[in-house]
Amino acid sequence: MYSNIVSLVICLIKMLTLDVSNKIVSAAIKKAEELEQKISIAVVDRNGLLVNFRRMEGAFPVSDKFSISKAFTSGTLGMPTKDIEAYSLPGKPYYGIDSLEGGKFTTIAGGMPIKDAKGNVIGGVGVGGSYDVLQDEDCANTGLKAM
Repeated sequence: MYSNIVSLVICLIKMLTLDVSNKIVSAAIKKAEELEQKISIAVVDRNGLLVNFRRMEGAFPVSDKFSISKAFTSGTLGMPTKDIEAYSLPGKPYYGIDSLEGGKFTTIAGGMPIKDAKGNVIGGVGVGGSYDVLQDEDCANTGLKAM
């Protein structure tokens, strides 16, 4: 019984909390404001389930879908979305990944995995809406630094 309780506590420590996701979202939005961009930002847990989401007033209507897809992709695969592109070309192992799960996966930059102190993936953050996807990625990285 003791080992079951310890396992449960260890599992809870590795989970992404709402408090942590709020810090990520707030820092990413602050960065977007500095860049004069209107973004949507999504945070998912390691199973790809939405934990937090915010859409800045004036963000592109489709930016919510981009941010959720980027967060889902990074959170479940454990890689930045821009790094997946090299594996998704014809003849590569992830070719066609953007059509899986009804289009939930993407290779567009702006999604980053969220890792705990031991380097285990506990979720993903995705930002969409900037004119330059590297700005989306910058906002996501800024959010991660706030953890």
